[in-house]
Amino acid sequence: MQRNIIVPKPGRLALALAAMSAPALILGHARTFDHQTFDAQGTRAINDRGDMRGTAFEHNYRTHDGRTVDSTGAFLVGELERLDPELHLPLAAVTWSRDIDVREDVSIADELSSFTLTSFGSAGNLGSGNGIRNGKAWIGKTTDQIGGVSVDMAKVANALTPWALELKYTILELESAAKLGRPIDTQKFEALKLKHQMDIDEQVYVGDSAINVTGLFNNTLVTNVANVVNGALASPLWSNKTPAEILKDVNEILLSTWAASGWAVMPTEIRIPPTQFGYISTQIVSTAGNVSILKYLLENNILVTSGKGTINIQPAKWLVGAGSGGTLGTAGTVDRMVAYTKAKNFVRFPMTMLQRTPVQYDAIFHKSSYYCRLGVTEVVYPETLAYRDGL
Repeated sequence: MQRNIIVPKPGRLALALAAMSAPALILGHARTFDHQTFDAQGTRAINDRGDMRGTAFEHNYRTHDGRTVDSTGAFLVGELERLDPELHLPLAAVTWSRDIDVREDVSIADELSSFTLTSFGSAGNLGSGNGIRNGKAWIGKTTDQIGGVSVDMAKVANALTPWALELKYTILELESAAKLGRPIDTQKFEALKLKHQMDIDEQVYVGDSAINVTGLFNNTLVTNVANVVNGALASPLWSNKTPAEILKDVNEILLSTWAASGWAVMPTEIRIPPTQFGYISTQIVSTAGNVSILKYLLENNILVTSGKGTINIQPAKWLVGAGSGGTLGTAGTVDRMVAYTKAKNFVRFPMTMLQRTPVQYDAIFHKSSYYCRLGVTEVVYPETLAYRDGL
């Protein structure tokens, strides 16, 4: 928006006064003021006369054009304008609570979360060894030495890292928000909660590079990692495979994980990127049928046909580009499929609930800090997880 200020040509008195004044007005000329936002830079000249526009607010996305301040929602509304009073929050989605159980026994005083892994051992008697079809604890009538069992216990510990954000607002913001009917304290609290959930989501799935930890979808303890095989069109991509070839990929990761666990645990959960989930959800098995590939997979996988339960296939955004050689979050790179069992004794995430300090009054500010501890995704049995890349 531009505003023109025209000052009449001055007389002698006006010229004398002009000499003592700041050069904000150029007498006898039209002057253009450009009301700019504070979104681009800090202090800089806004015209060829060297006038400065001031310093940006503490957040560079706030705007101030002389009439509106979006930090409190005090917008200029025209007579024929209908402002929607509903708060439209940023678009965000978190799914960590769907995919993993929380370990709740940790407290804010703990600095580590740990668990133990126990191994059992027992040697076969009568010199029979410990292979298949031998190694049993047989004894004879005259046996004078009986074997026993051994127990080895190892401890695995991970850090519980403190997490905190400060919630603060001034008395002026509160008064302005109260008059407008838009509670700034509630809005900032909603923003804090969203940040908290998004940080947990990322920590659960992919960990954090700053503290050098991994998550559910890129855990370094998981060794059952491979690429999906090519289909008839010489491509590993599901978009180039038949429903039967996609089912083969699903059954292969289930069977491989089941075998790695000594045929003890078959995965019940499969997570795939959103694009692949959308494809199998909308594509039908044949041109003459009305069954989607997803339903075909759910009804014909080895978990269902073995009578051991049902498979749960869900999309997860953190699998986009998560494969070996891919760029996390970048579509068109190497995507990943994950198979695991959602059970607290297999995988879980330790964390404490969000707490806050009492409100503190500092000059015109009201301040309160919200804090918790976030741990590291604990993969108790890495054998129960498997990754397949390139789908």
